[in-house]
Amino acid sequence: MTTFVTGAGGFIGSHVVEGLLSAGKKVRALVHYNGSGRRGFLDELNVKARGRLEVVAGDVRDAHQMSGLVQGCEAVLHLAALIAIPYSYQAADSYVATNVQGTLNILEACRRHKVRRVVVTSTSEVYGTAQQVPMTELHPLQAQSPYAASKIGADQLALSYHRSHGLPVVVLRPFNTYGPRQSARAVLPTILTQILSGRKTITLGNLAPRRDLTFVTDTARAFLAALDQKGIEGEVIHFGQGSAVSVEELAAVCFQVLKKRGRVVSSGKRVRPERSEVDLLCCDASKAREKLGWEPRVSLEEGVRLTAAYINKNIAAYRPDEYAL
Repeated sequence: MTTFVTGAGGFIGSHVVEGLLSAGKKVRALVHYNGSGRRGFLDELNVKARGRLEVVAGDVRDAHQMSGLVQGCEAVLHLAALIAIPYSYQAADSYVATNVQGTLNILEACRRHKVRRVVVTSTSEVYGTAQQVPMTELHPLQAQSPYAASKIGADQLALSYHRSHGLPVVVLRPFNTYGPRQSARAVLPTILTQILSGRKTITLGNLAPRRDLTFVTDTARAFLAALDQKGIEGEVIHFGQGSAVSVEELAAVCFQVLKKRGRVVSSGKRVRPERSEVDLLCCDASKAREKLGWEPRVSLEEGVRLTAAYINKNIAAYRPDEYAL
């Protein structure tokens, strides 16, 4: 039986594919078409497992192609999305086209071909700044960016297909995922790149926002659990560590883990408009524990160490001058 994974060449998607292959699954992996023929981070996977991996280039915005790719698959893990929050302020149309219309195309294909399980990827950004802590799945939805609004739209479409058509949908909502293969523009790689380049003073933007950080292999385990767990159709399930760390505190952890001394300063620049900033996210993962049997395994310190080792090995792809805020 084959599992179809969209967004398979990306940061989280590649780790999910890696987990599926390790579990003995056959995978049809969708990567976004590019002229160079690159398959994203799938090229980093163990060669021995690739015999069960079929890689297809395409675009979730193409409904006809998605129908053809879903055909013959027993389950779908839908991770493809535009995710860069700053860019969503400039190009909101593209976020609706990919995140909303693209999700609709996947849902329709799954309904047509009667797949056993559809997992749609959400984000903790749909909650906006925490109104109570810790945050359960009942927390109000409050889009503070066009990106977040597009993800709320995708989530609600997915849930409507469960209620309207009986589609076996699960909406999985990770809090902030970090780890190897993450974009150089994300906050942790931005911090680590500057420290690893030898800087004693690192420059960031807003130091105050607090996030619940989950290591990427823990995130991937939740997707594998959601794929096979029975009785969770129509559920929204989120997961995280259950603790929040500020950007400034995260920088201090990085200095400590790398056994370096230094300081962090704010450039005063804001990547987000002031009213769009999400100040606090902190997860109550009780439902994930109950429904998925999921618990985080990787501590923040260990996760930072593993991420730093990956960045150090691939330092040419991480340029401190370009990504310092």
